[in-house]
Amino acid sequence: MNQQKNQQKNQTKQNYQKILDRTIEELQQLQRVPTLLLHSCCAPCSSYVLEYLSEYFQITVLYYNPNIFPDEEYKKRVAEQKEFIERFPAKNRISFIEGRFNKEDFYAMAKGLEEVPEGGERCFSCYEMRLREAAEYAKRLGMDYFTTTLSISPLKNAAKLNEIGLKLEEEYDVHYLLSDFKKKNGYQRSVELSHEYGMYRQDYCGCVFSMRERERVRKEQTER
Repeated sequence: MNQQKNQQKNQTKQNYQKILDRTIEELQQLQRVPTLLLHSCCAPCSSYVLEYLSEYFQITVLYYNPNIFPDEEYKKRVAEQKEFIERFPAKNRISFIEGRFNKEDFYAMAKGLEEVPEGGERCFSCYEMRLREAAEYAKRLGMDYFTTTLSISPLKNAAKLNEIGLKLEEEYDVHYLLSDFKKKNGYQRSVELSHEYGMYRQDYCGCVFSMRERERVRKEQTER
């Protein structure tokens, strides 16, 4: 399985969904239900991912997002995540861990990148900060795999997320589950599940920089 992953890594363009499909097929042939540490950015994004992956994995959801601003928004998103996990009828067990809300680490990471546009190097560094925490938890808890819900967003760079994940796989010696959850209409399904469960669905990524970008766009639209 690792050899196949390394071969795929070297290709210019990769279909991460097909890689995930093959991984799941191999696991089913082994007739085992592996453990997965799933970093979640928010309940709406996690909804489809949990619906999909809980068929094949025993999942521990890690809510580690020190980028969220303001504090009230963070508390609202944590509560929404817990409630969804409690209500969702998963085939395999889903447990929950709330990570540290260490805002200072996020601002230290973003120092010097404050003016970088959304989707650039600041976001990539934020990806790595959160994925690294997931890898550390996965290693500490003896999990078989780790991954993140972030790739479900059309605004997130799945190739960069998987690149970081594979780097951390080598560093922590824990399998990274390659994925692009927006495929198979994953994003649309997350919207449907959000409506079905009456979830709060935020209109910005989460950090103060994405909030400012949202406000800027809104202002421009109003002035037109």
